[in-house]
Amino acid sequence: MKLVHHQLTSPGDREINQDCMAYRIGRDFAVFVVADGLGGHYAGEKASRFFCHGLIKNTQAFADLMRGKPAATMSLWTDAAVEEMRQLSAHDPEALQAHTTCAILYLDKTCVLTAHCGDSRVYRLNPQGVVWRTRDHSVLQGLLEEGKITEAEMGGHPEQNCLLRSINVAKGHEVEINVYPAPQAGETFVLCSDGFWENVKAQELVQLAQPQTELDDLGKIARLSLLRASGKSDNITVQWVRCLAT
Repeated sequence: MKLVHHQLTSPGDREINQDCMAYRIGRDFAVFVVADGLGGHYAGEKASRFFCHGLIKNTQAFADLMRGKPAATMSLWTDAAVEEMRQLSAHDPEALQAHTTCAILYLDKTCVLTAHCGDSRVYRLNPQGVVWRTRDHSVLQGLLEEGKITEAEMGGHPEQNCLLRSINVAKGHEVEINVYPAPQAGETFVLCSDGFWENVKAQELVQLAQPQTELDDLGKIARLSLLRASGKSDNITVQWVRCLAT
Protein backbone atom coordinates (compact mmCIF):
# COMPACT_ATOMS: atom_id res chain seq x y z
CA MET A 1 0.00 0.00 0.00
CA LYS A 2 1.11 3.53 -0.69
CA LEU A 3 -0.10 6.17 1.77
CA VAL A 4 0.62 9.74 2.73
CA HIS A 5 -0.34 10.89 6.22
CA HIS A 6 -0.13 13.90 8.52
CA GLN A 7 -0.74 14.32 12.25
CA LEU A 8 -1.50 17.32 14.44
CA THR A 9 -2.18 17.68 18.15
CA SER A 10 -2.64 20.67 20.45
CA PRO A 11 -3.74 21.17 24.06
CA GLY A 12 -6.15 23.83 22.79
CA ASP A 13 -7.09 26.07 25.70
CA ARG A 14 -6.45 23.34 28.28
CA GLU A 15 -3.42 23.10 30.54
CA ILE A 16 -2.87 19.40 29.82
CA ASN A 17 -3.18 17.54 26.53
CA GLN A 18 -4.99 14.30 27.41
CA ASP A 19 -5.23 13.22 23.76
CA CYS A 20 -2.80 10.73 22.29
CA MET A 21 -2.22 9.37 18.80
CA ALA A 22 -0.01 6.74 17.20
CA TYR A 23 0.39 4.74 14.02
CA ARG A 24 2.28 1.85 12.48
CA ILE A 25 2.71 1.28 8.75
CA GLY A 26 3.78 -2.13 7.48
CA ARG A 27 4.55 -3.44 4.03
CA ASP A 28 0.91 -4.24 3.21
CA PHE A 29 -1.12 -2.70 6.05
CA ALA A 30 -1.41 0.41 8.19
CA VAL A 31 -3.02 1.10 11.56
CA PHE A 32 -3.75 4.50 13.10
CA VAL A 33 -5.24 5.41 16.49
CA VAL A 34 -6.48 8.53 18.28
CA ALA A 35 -7.49 8.41 21.95
CA ASP A 36 -8.99 11.11 24.19
CA GLY A 37 -8.35 10.59 27.89
CA LEU A 38 -10.91 11.44 30.56
CA GLY A 39 -9.90 12.10 34.15
CA GLY A 40 -8.14 14.68 36.31
CA HIS A 41 -4.62 14.84 37.76
CA TYR A 42 -3.01 13.61 34.52
CA ALA A 43 -4.97 10.34 34.76
CA GLY A 44 -6.71 10.87 31.41
CA GLU A 45 -3.39 11.58 29.76
CA LYS A 46 -2.09 8.26 31.05
CA ALA A 47 -5.18 6.32 29.97
CA SER A 48 -5.00 7.54 26.37
CA ARG A 49 -1.21 7.12 26.19
CA PHE A 50 -1.25 3.63 27.69
CA PHE A 51 -3.99 2.50 25.30
CA CYS A 52 -2.18 3.81 22.20
CA HIS A 53 1.06 2.27 23.42
CA GLY A 54 -0.63 -1.08 23.99
CA LEU A 55 -2.26 -1.10 20.58
CA ILE A 56 0.92 -0.31 18.64
CA LYS A 57 3.08 -2.58 20.81
CA ASN A 58 0.92 -5.55 19.80
CA THR A 59 0.93 -4.81 16.06
CA GLN A 60 3.19 -7.70 15.09
CA ALA A 61 1.18 -10.17 17.16
CA PHE A 62 -2.09 -9.40 15.36
CA ALA A 63 -1.40 -7.80 11.97
CA ASP A 64 -0.71 -11.12 10.23
CA LEU A 65 -4.05 -12.48 11.48
CA MET A 66 -6.16 -9.60 10.13
CA ARG A 67 -6.52 -11.08 6.63
CA GLY A 68 -8.57 -14.07 7.78
CA LYS A 69 -10.94 -12.70 10.41
CA PRO A 70 -10.39 -8.95 10.70
CA ALA A 71 -13.23 -8.12 13.11
CA ALA A 72 -12.48 -10.98 15.50
CA THR A 73 -8.76 -10.23 15.35
CA MET A 74 -9.26 -6.54 16.06
CA SER A 75 -11.40 -7.45 19.06
CA LEU A 76 -8.50 -9.47 20.45
CA TRP A 77 -6.07 -6.70 19.52
CA THR A 78 -8.01 -4.06 21.47
CA ASP A 79 -8.31 -6.49 24.39
CA ALA A 80 -4.52 -6.76 24.38
CA ALA A 81 -4.21 -2.97 24.37
CA VAL A 82 -6.51 -2.72 27.40
CA GLU A 83 -4.50 -5.41 29.17
CA GLU A 84 -1.38 -3.35 28.52
CA MET A 85 -3.21 -0.37 30.07
CA ARG A 86 -4.02 -2.51 33.09
CA GLN A 87 -0.42 -3.55 33.59
CA LEU A 88 0.93 -0.02 33.21
CA SER A 89 -1.73 1.28 35.62
CA ALA A 90 -1.27 -1.43 38.24
CA HIS A 91 0.54 0.80 40.73
CA ASP A 92 -1.23 4.05 39.91
CA PRO A 93 -4.67 4.42 41.56
CA GLU A 94 -5.44 7.58 39.58
CA ALA A 95 -4.75 5.89 36.26
CA LEU A 96 -6.97 2.97 37.28
CA GLN A 97 -9.90 5.38 37.60
CA ALA A 98 -9.30 7.11 34.27
CA HIS A 99 -11.12 6.46 31.01
CA THR A 100 -10.31 7.01 27.36
CA THR A 101 -12.12 7.04 24.06
CA CYS A 102 -10.52 5.54 20.97
CA ALA A 103 -10.78 5.72 17.19
CA ILE A 104 -8.79 3.12 15.25
CA LEU A 105 -8.37 2.84 11.49
CA TYR A 106 -6.87 -0.29 9.93
CA LEU A 107 -6.18 -0.48 6.19
CA ASP A 108 -4.98 -3.25 3.92
CA LYS A 109 -5.63 -4.34 0.34
CA THR A 110 -8.77 -6.25 1.30
CA CYS A 111 -10.64 -4.00 3.71
CA VAL A 112 -11.06 -0.85 5.75
CA LEU A 113 -11.72 -1.54 9.42
CA THR A 114 -12.69 0.86 12.18
CA ALA A 115 -12.77 0.22 15.91
CA HIS A 116 -14.04 2.95 18.17
CA CYS A 117 -15.42 3.71 21.60
CA GLY A 118 -16.86 7.03 22.75
CA ASP A 119 -16.92 10.14 20.57
CA SER A 120 -13.53 10.08 18.87
CA ARG A 121 -14.25 9.57 15.19
CA VAL A 122 -13.07 8.11 11.91
CA TYR A 123 -14.30 9.76 8.69
CA ARG A 124 -14.09 8.28 5.19
CA LEU A 125 -14.01 11.07 2.61
CA ASN A 126 -13.87 11.57 -1.11
CA PRO A 127 -13.74 14.87 -3.04
CA GLN A 128 -17.56 14.93 -3.22
CA GLY A 129 -18.24 14.63 0.49
CA VAL A 130 -18.31 12.49 3.62
CA VAL A 131 -18.85 8.83 2.70
CA TRP A 132 -19.40 7.87 6.32
CA ARG A 133 -18.24 8.52 9.85
CA THR A 134 -18.22 6.30 12.88
CA ARG A 135 -21.28 6.53 15.10
CA ASP A 136 -20.58 8.22 18.45
CA HIS A 137 -21.43 6.38 21.65
CA SER A 138 -23.03 9.42 23.23
CA VAL A 139 -26.29 11.01 24.28
CA LEU A 140 -25.93 13.48 21.40
CA GLN A 141 -25.75 10.71 18.80
CA GLY A 142 -29.10 9.48 20.08
CA LEU A 143 -30.58 12.97 19.81
CA LEU A 144 -29.25 13.22 16.26
CA GLU A 145 -30.80 9.91 15.25
CA GLU A 146 -34.12 10.95 16.81
CA GLY A 147 -34.08 14.11 14.68
CA LYS A 148 -33.92 16.41 17.71
CA ILE A 149 -30.62 18.04 16.70
CA THR A 150 -28.61 18.35 13.51
CA GLU A 151 -25.05 17.23 12.85
CA ALA A 152 -23.94 20.87 12.96
CA GLU A 153 -25.54 21.32 16.41
CA MET A 154 -23.55 18.51 18.03
CA GLY A 155 -20.44 20.60 18.61
CA GLY A 156 -20.76 22.79 21.69
CA HIS A 157 -24.04 21.20 22.80
CA PRO A 158 -24.51 21.20 26.63
CA GLU A 159 -24.64 17.39 26.64
CA GLN A 160 -21.65 16.87 24.37
CA ASN A 161 -19.58 15.23 27.11
CA CYS A 162 -22.25 12.67 28.03
CA LEU A 163 -20.67 9.46 26.74
CA LEU A 164 -22.34 6.06 26.79
CA ARG A 165 -19.11 4.10 26.33
CA SER A 166 -15.45 4.54 27.20
CA ILE A 167 -12.46 2.34 27.95
CA ASN A 168 -11.49 1.77 31.59
CA VAL A 169 -9.30 -1.03 32.88
CA ALA A 170 -11.45 -1.63 35.96
CA LYS A 171 -14.85 -1.68 34.23
CA GLY A 172 -14.06 -3.35 30.93
CA HIS A 173 -14.86 -1.90 27.54
CA GLU A 174 -17.07 -2.31 24.50
CA VAL A 175 -15.30 -1.28 21.31
CA GLU A 176 -17.48 -1.17 18.19
CA ILE A 177 -15.84 -2.77 15.15
CA ASN A 178 -16.95 -2.33 11.55
CA VAL A 179 -15.47 -3.72 8.33
CA TYR A 180 -15.90 -1.92 4.99
CA PRO A 181 -14.81 -2.43 1.37
CA ALA A 182 -11.14 -2.04 0.53
CA PRO A 183 -9.67 1.46 0.26
CA GLN A 184 -9.56 3.06 -3.16
CA ALA A 185 -6.76 5.20 -4.55
CA GLY A 186 -7.51 8.85 -3.82
CA GLU A 187 -9.69 8.23 -0.76
CA THR A 188 -9.03 10.15 2.44
CA PHE A 189 -9.54 9.13 6.06
CA VAL A 190 -9.56 11.43 9.10
CA LEU A 191 -9.29 10.26 12.71
CA CYS A 192 -9.92 12.87 15.38
CA SER A 193 -10.88 13.65 18.94
CA ASP A 194 -14.02 15.66 19.65
CA GLY A 195 -11.92 18.78 20.15
CA PHE A 196 -11.34 18.76 16.40
CA TRP A 197 -14.73 17.80 14.97
CA GLU A 198 -16.88 19.88 17.33
CA ASN A 199 -15.98 23.13 15.56
CA VAL A 200 -15.27 21.92 12.01
CA LYS A 201 -17.89 22.37 9.30
CA ALA A 202 -18.84 19.65 6.83
CA GLN A 203 -17.52 21.61 3.87
CA GLU A 204 -14.16 21.95 5.63
CA LEU A 205 -13.92 18.21 6.01
CA VAL A 206 -14.55 17.90 2.28
CA GLN A 207 -11.68 20.32 1.67
CA LEU A 208 -9.41 17.77 3.32
CA ALA A 209 -10.39 15.23 0.65
CA GLN A 210 -9.35 17.32 -2.34
CA PRO A 211 -6.38 16.09 -4.42
CA GLN A 212 -4.27 19.15 -3.58
CA THR A 213 -4.69 18.88 0.22
CA GLU A 214 -1.46 19.47 2.15
CA LEU A 215 -0.39 19.66 5.79
CA ASP A 216 -0.98 23.42 5.76
CA ASP A 217 -4.66 22.83 4.94
CA LEU A 218 -5.02 20.51 7.91
CA GLY A 219 -3.34 23.08 10.14
CA LYS A 220 -5.63 25.88 8.95
CA ILE A 221 -8.76 23.87 9.73
CA ALA A 222 -7.39 22.86 13.14
CA ARG A 223 -6.69 26.53 13.92
CA LEU A 224 -10.23 27.45 12.84
CA SER A 225 -11.59 24.84 15.23
CA LEU A 226 -9.51 26.36 18.02
CA LEU A 227 -10.61 29.93 17.26
CA ARG A 228 -14.29 29.02 17.06
CA ALA A 229 -14.12 27.62 20.58
CA SER A 230 -13.61 31.20 21.83
CA GLY A 231 -11.10 30.37 24.54
CA LYS A 232 -12.81 27.13 25.61
CA SER A 233 -11.20 24.70 23.21
CA ASP A 234 -10.73 21.10 24.21
CA ASN A 235 -7.56 19.24 23.22
CA ILE A 236 -7.37 18.89 19.44
CA THR A 237 -5.90 15.82 17.76
CA VAL A 238 -6.26 14.70 14.15
CA GLN A 239 -4.64 12.19 11.83
CA TRP A 240 -5.12 12.60 8.06
CA VAL A 241 -4.53 9.61 5.78
CA ARG A 242 -4.61 9.56 1.96
CA CYS A 243 -4.53 6.28 0.05
CA LEU A 244 -2.42 6.75 -3.09
CA ALA A 245 -2.40 3.13 -4.28
CA THR A 246 -3.47 -0.28 -2.97
